[in-house]
This record gives sequence, structure tokens and C-alpha cells, in this order.
Amino acid sequence: MLAKRIIACLDCDLAVKGGRVVKGIKFKRIRYAGLPWELAERYYKEGADEIIFLDITASYERRKTMAEIVKKACQKVFVPITVGGGIKKIEDAKKLFRAGADKISINTAAIKNPKLVQELSKTFGSQAVVVAIDAENRDGWFECSIYGGRKFTGVNAICWAKRVAKLGAGEILLTSMDRDGTRQGFNLELTKKISESVSIPVIASGGAGKKKHFLEVFKKGKADAALAASLFHFGEIKIPALKNYLRRKGINVS
Repeated sequence: MLAKRIIACLDCDLAVKGGRVVKGIKFKRIRYAGLPWELAERYYKEGADEIIFLDITASYERRKTMAEIVKKACQKVFVPITVGGGIKKIEDAKKLFRAGADKISINTAAIKNPKLVQELSKTFGSQAVVVAIDAENRDGWFECSIYGGRKFTGVNAICWAKRVAKLGAGEILLTSMDRDGTRQGFNLELTKKISESVSIPVIASGGAGKKKHFLEVFKKGKADAALAASLFHFGEIKIPALKNYLRRKGINVS
């Protein structure tokens, strides 16, 4: 059985002094948390299995800033790095891979142009392509959003997950917008439904507040990895303590 992964997520606002890590609640009410390359190094030393950088204010100009952030992080971080935000074509991805990224994550561009998932997978390999799904509960079904949660699409998240898996995505980064930043626990219903619908790994995101929430999403949600941001940023849960807790509960972690 593959080990479950603990992933630290760094949401980067590149409009602020060359890039700062931020965290909000339900994609709003933003607060600043630190410098992305410094936080990435800290999480690497603490035992994070992967680091995800998300450019929440993506634009053509700021993509250069993200590449510089990745370069800085790669000097001292030696776990897989995923980068997302504003990737619209093969060349955008190439720049980030050249900077040192191991994987790229796409959301808006994938929904607007599903063939991009296939093109990226064929060019870089499916293991390097993560499709992010930001979904909100709609009375019994889950709707995908784009543009950082600012626009809803009418696309069913479970159907979309199945489609991107067939198109060649190697992994799904699943965020429950209803739970994002709330500390109420991951959305187990959504995570389980998508985990059972696809054969590729699913990263659970949105809602972590306690160690037991990670246990629940691995056992009940059937996630392959679990992601947190503010819990780690502000020192409320330390990664070594979280992994020790999970081991005691019978979860296979590195």
C-alpha cells in the first residue's frame, strides 16, 4: 500500500512585494502568512511529502515572479513541488518545469479547454499533470468553479473528475469551497465520491482543523493525500506531530 501524503499548500499573492503567502476563508477574507520560499523550506525540513504553490492572482506578468519563487524554493527544498495558477498553454508549463517544478496544476484552463489536459499529459507525462477541482455543494451535487472560485460553471465535479482522468490527468487536487478555511474538517462525502470514481490519486483540500480530520479523510474519504495551509502556516499543527498521530492510528505515512 502506498503511503498517504501530507502536503503543504502555499497560496501566493504575487501582487504583493514580489510574492507573499496568503490564506482566506471560503476563498475570501485574506490574511498574510509569510514568504513562500521560506515557508517551503520550513515544511520540507518538518517532513512535508510535497509542496504546492498556487498563484491566486495569476497573470502573464506575474508568472515570471512565480518562476523565480520556484527557483528560490528548489535551492533548499527536495520534495516534489507542484505549481498552479494561470497556466493556459504548453509554453506556460514549460517555464515552470524549467524553474524546477515537478508537476503543474490547472483548473480554469482545463474546464475551458479540456484538450489541454491531454496535450500536457502527452508532452510531460501524466505524472506531472494535476487537475484542480474547486467545488461547492448544490443541494445534493457539487458544482465546479473557475477563476479562483469567482465563477461557477454548471459542471458536475464528479463527472468532471472522471473525464479528466480519462484525458490523462495524473492526479486530482480536490478543494471543497464550503469547507475552505473553516477548520470544520474535510468534505468526506465529496472526497469519497471522487476517490471512488477515479483510479488516479486524489488530494483532499479544504477544512482541516484538527489531526483527526486528516485521519477521517484518509479512512472515510479514501483520499491518497491531504493538504493544509493555515494550520501549518501559523503553527497550529506541526507536520511531525501529525504524522506521528496518524501512524499511531494505523495510517501508513512516510
